[in-house]
Amino acid sequence: MGYADELFDLTGRVVVVTGGSRGLGRAMAFGAARCGADVVVASRKYEACVAVSEEIERETGRAALPHAVHVGRWDELPGLVDAVYDRFGRLDALVNNAGMSPVYDDLTTVTERMFDAVLDLNLKGPFRLSVLAGARMAAAGGGTIVNVSSTGSLRPRPAIVPYAAAKAGLNAVTVGLAHALGPSVRVNTLMCGPFATWATRGWQEDPEALAEGVRPHALQRIGAPEEVVGAALYLVSDASSYTSGATLRVDGGMP
Repeated sequence: MGYADELFDLTGRVVVVTGGSRGLGRAMAFGAARCGADVVVASRKYEACVAVSEEIERETGRAALPHAVHVGRWDELPGLVDAVYDRFGRLDALVNNAGMSPVYDDLTTVTERMFDAVLDLNLKGPFRLSVLAGARMAAAGGGTIVNVSSTGSLRPRPAIVPYAAAKAGLNAVTVGLAHALGPSVRVNTLMCGPFATWATRGWQEDPEALAEGVRPHALQRIGAPEEVVGAALYLVSDASSYTSGATLRVDGGMP
């Protein structure tokens, strides 16, 4: 095993990825398994979690636990943490990836129900899950938490105001929890730019809008889901052992 392999080795560790059945979450779950971790694929639809978990086990030989959970529902989150410990007896890394930004016609059509749903999934849920998992990580001697945020939290556009506000709050949660759970548990933000996932499918189907949207970025293109994996592995592995309360941007060079 080479030096880089040792830095990113996750053998014997357990990594939970919320929103892990598709998009960036799926790519990160596969990446962790390929580095030796057993993984938990958590998402709302159990069948989708099962399909991805079976694929991970088949391709990597690692154990993968499917678990259906709505991260925006506070009372469902203790069950996820309990399921991880019941199956594996440990939890080493949590990737809070689940999120959504609903489409609305204009800001006057944003309802209280929509606004609350966006905050529940993108902010309240990750906070609650991090506290539950982080407390047990700290009691066991350590772990790492990665909050997946968005460059929209820094450059909010009219079409994503509730989502941008929630992700800005998540950025603050990262720093606060890094100090609350330290020194044994590290907490960092993985701030993502435009990626080719289901969430951006409308944008991808409009070549002119896509070209205009990515033109200001240094790399002038949308990212592939696999291109987030290296950054995610850095944050969940010992390669980032002196990194906590930090924000790592993976956005193709946002202006």
